[in-house]
Amino acid sequence: MSDERYERGMRVRREVHGDEHVDAATARASDLTREFQELLTRYAWGEIWTRPGLDRRTRSLITLSTLVALGRERELELHLRSARRIGVEWDDIKEVLLQSAVYCGVPAANSAFAIAQAVQDAEGS
Repeated sequence: MSDERYERGMRVRREVHGDEHVDAATARASDLTREFQELLTRYAWGEIWTRPGLDRRTRSLITLSTLVALGRERELELHLRSARRIGVEWDDIKEVLLQSAVYCGVPAANSAFAIAQAVQDAEGS
């Protein structure tokens, strides 16, 4: 795979999620999932995350809110770690989770805060 969107997407994906995560996701790709991983890299990371309209911090905060709303806890944990990797402060994350309590529901925010606390504890903050 050597198209420009894929290469750009892979670079951004690595910058946001880190080499360890991306290498593991790539290594897990099978005949069934490889094309999905390529699509994800090309379009989510190579098209959307590289658009000039929003900076990475803003895209990250939107992603956190969306994952809370959808109840995607595994992805939320990943994107919390990635938000921190790109410099999002815990106070900003807290504000997103508080706002999510109003718009997504208290149970969703409760789970999100528990996941955020575990990520914060693991990072030693």
